[in-house]
Amino acid sequence: MRHKGSGGGIGRRGLVASAAGLVASLLVTGDATGLTGAATKKDRSPGDGKPRGGRRAEDFRGMWLATVTNRDWPSRPGLPPADQRAELIALLDRAVERRLNVVMLQVRPSADALWPSPYEPWAQCLTGVQGKDPGWDPLGTAVEEAHRRGLELHAWFNPYRVAMHDDPSRLAERHPARRNPDWVVPYGGKLYYNPGVPQVRRFVQDAMLDAVRRYDIDAVHFDDYFYPYPLAGQVFDDDDAFAAHGAGFPDRAAWRRDNIDRLVRETSERIKDMKPKVRFGISPFGIWRNSTSDPLGSDTGGLQTYDDLHADTRKWIKERWIDYVVPQLYWHIGFGAADYTTLVPWWCDVVRGTGVHLYVGEALYRAGDPTAPAPWQDAAELSRHLTFARAHDQVLGHAFFGARDVVTDRIGAMARVVADHYPTPVRPPRT
Repeated sequence: MRHKGSGGGIGRRGLVASAAGLVASLLVTGDATGLTGAATKKDRSPGDGKPRGGRRAEDFRGMWLATVTNRDWPSRPGLPPADQRAELIALLDRAVERRLNVVMLQVRPSADALWPSPYEPWAQCLTGVQGKDPGWDPLGTAVEEAHRRGLELHAWFNPYRVAMHDDPSRLAERHPARRNPDWVVPYGGKLYYNPGVPQVRRFVQDAMLDAVRRYDIDAVHFDDYFYPYPLAGQVFDDDDAFAAHGAGFPDRAAWRRDNIDRLVRETSERIKDMKPKVRFGISPFGIWRNSTSDPLGSDTGGLQTYDDLHADTRKWIKERWIDYVVPQLYWHIGFGAADYTTLVPWWCDVVRGTGVHLYVGEALYRAGDPTAPAPWQDAAELSRHLTFARAHDQVLGHAFFGARDVVTDRIGAMARVVADHYPTPVRPPRT
C-alpha cells in the first residue's frame, strides 16, 4: 500500500511512513501523479454516515498492522522482547475494544520474517539488525493471543520487495538476495525480487508457505505490491529474464501479467493442498482499469493495476484463485478521479456470482491528516463510506489502515464508525 500526503487521495501501507513521515502511496492524487484526466464529479455524499438497513450477523472488520519501517509495530526496533510483546498485545486489545474481528499482521515486510524461518532472516524491524534473533516468536505469539481474544489472524506477506534501499551489502550476510544476485532488480532506490525468474516465484512461495505450515493462521494475505509502482524515467530491468522466459507472449506486459498470475494461482493451489481451511486474500490498489482503457473498467481516471503493476486483479476473482479481495478504496466520496461511490458498485459487479468475498479497504490514516483534502477533515467521512457500502449486498465488511491510526484516531473517525456501525461484536464471514 502506498501513501502520499497530498492532493486528492493516496494510499497506504506497504511503502510505509519512515521516521520522516512519508508513506509513499496510492498514486491517485487530486492534482498530479496517477491521473488520466477524469472529470470532477458532484459530491454524492449519502448523508450523515449513520447506517441504513439491517445489521449483519457476520461482518468483516479488519485492521492492517504494518511492521515495515516500524510503521505500526514495534514502536521502534531493539525493544526488549517483553516490551515488543506488550505492545503487540495492546494493539490486539485495541482491536477488540473497537469491535474489530480480524488483524492482518505484516509478517514478511521485506524478504525477512517475523518467525524463525529456514528460508529468510529475522526481520530488521524487530531488533534493528536483519537476521538477529529477537528472542521470541512474534508470529506464534500473535496467532495465540489473537485467537484468545476471538480475533482472526491473517498473515500479511509482501511477495517481491527485498529492501527499502538499493544496497545489497546492507542485507543480512546469508540473505537469499545476496546469494542469488541474479534474482534481484534495483528500482526506485529499493531492491525487488524479479517476478520473471521462475526460481524466484517458487522461492517466495516456499518462504511464505512455511508460515502456513507451522502456524494456525486463518488466512494468507497479499498487499498491492507485485511489479513495483511505476516511476517516471526509470525502467524495471528484466531484459534477461524476458529473453529467457518471454517466448510466446505478444509483449513484455503480457508476460509480466502471466508471471503474477502464476504466483497467485500457484500460491492458491499450494495453500489448499497444505491446509484447505486457510483462506487466501489480496488487497489490491483500487482501480483495475479505467473505462477509457477497457469497457469493463471503472469510470475512473487513475493508475491501473492491470497496466501499471501487471496485476490482473479482476481475473483472479473470476478464476476464483482467491477467497477474498480487499480493494484499497482510499478516496473520498465525490473525488473525481476515483470516487468511492463509483468504485464500490464496480467491485460488487466483479465479485457477484463468483463466491469471492468483497471487503472494502478504508483509509483511516487519512482522517484528520492536515495534508488530506477537506472531506477527510470531517470525522463522519468514513462512516458515510460504510453507510453507502451497506446498501450493496456484495460488500461483506471493511478493513482499516492502519493499526496506529486505530489507536490514535486523530479526529474520532474510527470512534464514529464504531458508534454508527459496530454496536456489538460479530464474527467475520467464512468463505
